Amino acid sequence: MHTALLLDMIADAAPDRLALGLRADGLTFAETRRRAHHGAAWLEQLGGINVAFVGLNGPALPTALFAAGMLARPFAPLNYRLPDADLSKLVARTAPSVAIVDDDMVGRLAPCDGVTVVSRTAFEAACRVHGDCDAEFLDVDHDIAVLLFTSGTTGEPKAAILRHRNLTSYVISTVDFLGSEDDEAALVSVPPYHIAGVSAVLTGCYSGRRIVHLDAFTPESWVDVATSEAITHAMVVPTMLGRILDVLEARGETLPSFKAISYGGGRMPLPIIERALNLLPHVDFANAYGLTETSSTISILGPDDHRMAIYSDDEVVRRRLGSVGRALPSLEVEIRGHDGAVLGPNQSGEIYVRGDQVSGEYTHKKMLRDDGWFATNDGGWMDEEGYLFVEGRLDDVIVRGGENMSPGEIEDVLRQHPQVDDVAVLGVPDDEWGEKVCAVVVAKDGGKPSIGELAAWVKARLRSTKTPEVWEFRAALPYNDTGKLLRRQLKAEVAKEPA
Repeated sequence: MHTALLLDMIADAAPDRLALGLRADGLTFAETRRRAHHGAAWLEQLGGINVAFVGLNGPALPTALFAAGMLARPFAPLNYRLPDADLSKLVARTAPSVAIVDDDMVGRLAPCDGVTVVSRTAFEAACRVHGDCDAEFLDVDHDIAVLLFTSGTTGEPKAAILRHRNLTSYVISTVDFLGSEDDEAALVSVPPYHIAGVSAVLTGCYSGRRIVHLDAFTPESWVDVATSEAITHAMVVPTMLGRILDVLEARGETLPSFKAISYGGGRMPLPIIERALNLLPHVDFANAYGLTETSSTISILGPDDHRMAIYSDDEVVRRRLGSVGRALPSLEVEIRGHDGAVLGPNQSGEIYVRGDQVSGEYTHKKMLRDDGWFATNDGGWMDEEGYLFVEGRLDDVIVRGGENMSPGEIEDVLRQHPQVDDVAVLGVPDDEWGEKVCAVVVAKDGGKPSIGELAAWVKARLRSTKTPEVWEFRAALPYNDTGKLLRRQLKAEVAKEPA
């Protein structure tokens, strides 16, 4: 199935329902399709093979995504927050292409052979007045729909390939066609170059839900738009949710129009989600775990699981609040050991996933195995009822004296300390043990709890070998714009600092 068919179907079924933008002047699904057709015809005249997008969120993003799909051209939204030289390199890697660029960003790009740069204003104007294209949706489900570049924290960014069949498989297996009420609206604040930004457009379209884009996130603007536009649904990353709760508490607001908030993209500290459940009891919360290479969500901890866990006296049930739920019905998930053998409940290993939505493919290399399984490079385990617990990237596992330790397990314990606001646990080189455990702590209200107190806190709840031996205090930890802790950057900074 072709991604542009999602728009075609909803525009036929509910042409006058609002699709994009504000209630006062938003675009209907019929108008969105019309503009995508016009944009496709214009892009076709400009040539190229790929369609790159450099800019903020807004109606131009989904229009360009569907226009590229109508031409069976890969759509590549790029990270505009990169330094100019790195951004220009990334744009050059899309050649031959047409790059749709926000007007105030055009000057940041160096000239590049094979790349035709057009302004966002020019593209939007063409979408309003240009002629139609003859879109064909047949026999293209194996074609590339989207190229998403990784953050490149360990080298040059890799271009992950998502084909039409991967994305549409995810959409139709997770969302009911026209399943939204006509007054529902989703607030999208994740950046365009994140898989959650792409999947939000496709699932919102298929379900018939209006999408409101926030061009740049601040907790104040998020709450303002959520209130003024009677937003009912949103996806946020953990760092966003904590800041949103701060604003809501300061204003005494509770988002009465909201029905559901999903979160993901990083490890959610338990104190934040517990706080959210108590502040917003009328909102359904869902924890979604997924990867770019899997076209978004692999597993979900649903609203009922959240409520059951927070109010349960059963320790096994309560700990599931720290899980990412159970696999989607359309997917298979396994935990495997170093030798590739499938492990049983409560045994840690690498998370593997298989299903039609799984791409596991890059422009330079295919990582999907012949039998369809994809190794995520995430460590984790499942309990007896199939709830998945993600321990973090296998590259981040601390190996001390031959024992593998999950940083997330130690971080969860430290975050429960009343004086700890945030924490990152790292492995730092050690001549005797190979690595030793280091904790970088952000204290609440600028305080500084004693090292002895924190060490005793961990030791009382975990084995002594998991108690950090190196401690550092900072005002804040480094996160990227999608809420992921920049663990490698932090590790490099700690390694450079004098002992």
